[in-house]
Amino acid sequence: MKTEFAEKYITLGLKIAYYRKKAGYTQEYFAELIDKSVNFVGQVEGTGTVRGVSLETLFKIAQVLNISPSKLLEED
Repeated sequence: MKTEFAEKYITLGLKIAYYRKKAGYTQEYFAELIDKSVNFVGQVEGTGTVRGVSLETLFKIAQVLNISPSKLLEED
């Protein structure tokens, strides 16, 4: 994926990974909860790839992790 916001996508993925682990979910279980493949979760969380997510998926991720979607998008 070609984008001028690659760093933001990577940061988003790292935040998703952080909150997923904090919730005690494996990538496999988390993928089931958000109705996505393990490959998708790995790509989103990985720092070697830039993988975007739809707003629908972002909202589902936040719901499953019991956090506000803004937590995933706010800059530190």
